[in-house]
Amino acid sequence: MRYAQAVEAFIAHLAQVRRLSPATVRAYRSDLADLGRAVGEADVTEIDLEALRDWLWQATQRGDARSTLARRAAAVRSFFGWAHDAQLVTADPSLRLVTPRRAKTLPVVASADGMRELLDAQRVAASTGDPIALRDHAILELLYAAGIRVSELCGVDVDDLDLQRRVVRVLGKGSKERVVPFGAPAAIALDAFLTRGRPALLARTESPGAALFLGARGARIGPRTVYALVARVLGPIVGAEHVGPHALRHSAATHLLDGGADLRAVQEMLGHASLGTTQIYTHVSAERLTATYRLAHPRA
Repeated sequence: MRYAQAVEAFIAHLAQVRRLSPATVRAYRSDLADLGRAVGEADVTEIDLEALRDWLWQATQRGDARSTLARRAAAVRSFFGWAHDAQLVTADPSLRLVTPRRAKTLPVVASADGMRELLDAQRVAASTGDPIALRDHAILELLYAAGIRVSELCGVDVDDLDLQRRVVRVLGKGSKERVVPFGAPAAIALDAFLTRGRPALLARTESPGAALFLGARGARIGPRTVYALVARVLGPIVGAEHVGPHALRHSAATHLLDGGADLRAVQEMLGHASLGTTQIYTHVSAERLTATYRLAHPRA
């Protein structure tokens, strides 16, 4: 089987059997397409370890980041592991493929005071009654309160929200559903949006849907709109030019652990499959504690 045909079969497996998110499937396709440009019309059985090493070397010469090399190599390992299981190849050439380790970087996290300042400013802006301001305030409150992903937020319908119990039902990675709590400030912002903001946005479309958060024309809001919102209001707070909704998720998790929350409870709230993924926030908390110690302790 040609490499390109095998990749299409693998992509279908990821989407239909493993039920990975569309974004994850697109990432796999992109990384495997990069190898495809290197091997051309080769049969999948003709791709050996030397070809994979040469491909990574060429990427290094282009100046690709270590994180990019590691991600692409991981995609290739997954592909050839599947190809071996599917008996498309008799041996997996990626088993001995060595790539540079990803540089360990801690996630961008806003301070609790910074978040308070940001959300207070959004509350004031929403008090004008402008439907977009009401929506943006509710979005930011929910992202920070519940620590949900931007894709999860965009997928929330009105019926997924329970303001009395202060919980929201979201569909996470691998189509796994979970119920996440949020606090009183988020509930107040959401109630204001549902009462005054959302009806005004719905009036702008002839095809009203079930989505909770709507764009300026009344359709379901998209990730790009949320990214632009977070970059505009959170960037100055954390001092980062490129910052997205995940920074609010990082901040929520870190502040929960700072406040004494159990690590496994935070894992469940965030929808992490592995506890190891959640543990990065313990390192963030330790870094913050160390920085505070060095500033405050007379013998630091």
